Amino acid sequence: MICKFWLSLPVVALFATVATAQDSNTAQADFLGLGGSETGRATMTEGAGGVLFEIEISGLPPRKWVALHIHETGACDPTSSHESAGGHFNPDDKEHGFLAANGPHAGDMPNQYVGDDGVMRAQVFNTAVTLNDGENGIRGRAIVIHAGSDDNRTSPAGGAGDRLACAVIR
Repeated sequence: MICKFWLSLPVVALFATVATAQDSNTAQADFLGLGGSETGRATMTEGAGGVLFEIEISGLPPRKWVALHIHETGACDPTSSHESAGGHFNPDDKEHGFLAANGPHAGDMPNQYVGDDGVMRAQVFNTAVTLNDGENGIRGRAIVIHAGSDDNRTSPAGGAGDRLACAVIR
């Protein structure tokens, strides 16, 4: 009986190590709408050279392009219209937008389309961020969905408008 116990220990330790390593390469974020209720989820997976975002969020204005950004502060307070998330995540002190001469912010991501059903479904790969390491790490920051599209050049947020939903990356 004692022998079986000791033989199983290294296997258990090995599985625990593998699970921990996998967890550090993934993150989740649950979106809160302006009313404070959950409206969707993002799953992030770090790969070679960036982070893949898989997002599904409901309750958005249908048939419309909306801005998607990573914001600097991991706080999503619907009573402040998610202003608690701060500005765009910009560790390299760049200009806002993909079309800016010295851009984009690390937190700038392409606009996404909301379908007829008010649901945005997206897969976006951001090469400017990591989940955990260094100053470009985004775990503990926020993802924000804006009411309008980003013009990809105007500071500070491309004229994207109000913040409709926010999620802290965990």
